[in-house]
Amino acid sequence: MRKPNVLGKLGTWRAIPNFFLVLGCFGFLIYVATLFNFYSLRSLHIPNTFCNSINQDRAGTQVRATIEAVIRKIQDEISTVAYMSANTSLSEFTSRYSHFLVDILGLIESVDASLPLDQGTGEIGTVHPLAKPKERSDEPVDYFLIEEIRKYVKIKPNRLGKQNFMGANGTFTSIGHACFAMKKDLEEYMDYDVGEICNDDWKLAQRLMVHGCDLLPRRRCFSRAPQLYHKPFPINESIWKLPDNRNVRWGGYRCKNFTCLARNSTGKGFFKCSDCFNLTSHETPRWVTPIYFDPITNLTTDFVIPEVLAIKPGEIRIGLDFSVGTGTFAARMKEFNATIITATINLGAPFNEMIALRGFVPLYLTVNQRLPFFDNTLDLIHTTRFLDGWIDFILLDFVLYDWDRVLRPGGILWVDSFFCLKEDLDDYLESFKMLRYKSHKWVVIPKLDKDDKEVFFSAVLEKPPRPFR
Repeated sequence: MRKPNVLGKLGTWRAIPNFFLVLGCFGFLIYVATLFNFYSLRSLHIPNTFCNSINQDRAGTQVRATIEAVIRKIQDEISTVAYMSANTSLSEFTSRYSHFLVDILGLIESVDASLPLDQGTGEIGTVHPLAKPKERSDEPVDYFLIEEIRKYVKIKPNRLGKQNFMGANGTFTSIGHACFAMKKDLEEYMDYDVGEICNDDWKLAQRLMVHGCDLLPRRRCFSRAPQLYHKPFPINESIWKLPDNRNVRWGGYRCKNFTCLARNSTGKGFFKCSDCFNLTSHETPRWVTPIYFDPITNLTTDFVIPEVLAIKPGEIRIGLDFSVGTGTFAARMKEFNATIITATINLGAPFNEMIALRGFVPLYLTVNQRLPFFDNTLDLIHTTRFLDGWIDFILLDFVLYDWDRVLRPGGILWVDSFFCLKEDLDDYLESFKMLRYKSHKWVVIPKLDKDDKEVFFSAVLEKPPRPFR
C-alpha cells in the first residue's frame, strides 16, 4: 500500500515549506555578505605587503566561527523541520520556527557588532573603489616599469589591519590621468636612487604638471638646493629688496641673477610679467596708484587696494592671489593686515623663490588643479594678467566654480585687468555673470597697444550667501 504523503497532514506544500527556500537564501546571503565585508578588505583585496597577517587571522576567527555556527544551525533546522512536519501541528511548527529566527538574529547581530566602526563618527567606513572586487585594478602598477612608480601607486594597507583615523583601510596614492600619456617623462622623473640627491629636473616636473600629469607622485630623494644658500633678509628688508642671488638654482633660466631679471629685458621671464622683478619703479606703485587710464573715457581698470577693502571694511583677512607675479600684491595687502597666498608657477624665471625670499607664501599650482582649500574659507581671490583671453570657456567655468567653492559667503572676487579680443568679450563676461555675484565695480575699456582689437575688463564681485532651501 502506498504511503500517505507526509506533507499532506500539514496542508499544502505552499503553505509551509516556502520558508525553507527563504531561510536558505537568507542564510546564504548573510554568509556571502559577511565574507565580502571581512575577507575583501582584510585578505582578498589588500596587497600581500601586510606584515601582520597573524593579527588579521585573529581578527577574523570570531567572525568565521559565527558564520559557521549560522550555517550549521540552518542545516540542522532544515533536517529537523522536515522530520517534524509529519508529527507536529502547525502551531507547534510556527513556534519552533519563531524561536529559530530569534536565535539566528542574535548571531547576525553579534556579527554586525563586530564590524569595524569609524573612530571619528561611529559609522562604518566606506570601502575605497580600488578595494572592491569588481572595480579594483592593478593597471597603474602594470603600466609603468620604473619600480618607484609601481611602489607609489600601489595600495598601502594599514599595518594594524584596521581602519585608520580617517576611516580608510589603506592609503590610496594617486597620479594625474595624463601621466599615462606622458609615460616616458614620468619614468624619467621617477628614475632615481632612493635616499640620494634628486636630479635637477624641476623643469621636467613643471612640464608634467602643465600638461595634466598633476598630481605628481612623491619622491624618496632629497631635492637639490643652491650650493651657497644664504639666510634670507629680515622681513623689514626683504619685501622691497632684491634677494640674494645665492638662494636660487639658476640652471634653468636665461638670466642668472635677479639684477638681470630687474633690467626689464624682454625674453628673460614670463612676457606678461617681464617687469615684475623691478621692485622700485614698476612694482612699488601697483595697487596703490592707478597706472593705466583710457584717454577717451578717463576710466581705469587699475583698482587700488584701499577702495576695494572699503567695500567690506575689516572683513578681508585671508585670501589668494592667482596670478603670475613676484608677490607684490601680497606685500601690499600685508600693509592692510591681510594675509595673501600667491599661486604661480616658474614661467621662465624663479617666481616661487622670489615670493618666498620676500617673506610670503608661494603656492606652486597650475590652472589644471583643484584649489587645496576647504569650502567657504577665503575672504578674497584676486587674479591679474593670467586667466585671460587664451583660456577655454569650459575651463574658465571649472576654475570660477572652484573659486566660488573656496570663497566664503560675502567673499570678494577681484578680477584685475582681464584682457581678451573684443569679439570674445561678451562670452567671457557671461562666464563671470553666471556666478550671480553682486557687482561693486565693473569696467571695460580698450587695450590700446593691440590696434584696438583687445579690451581690458576689471570687476570687484561679492559672493552671495545662498542660504539653504
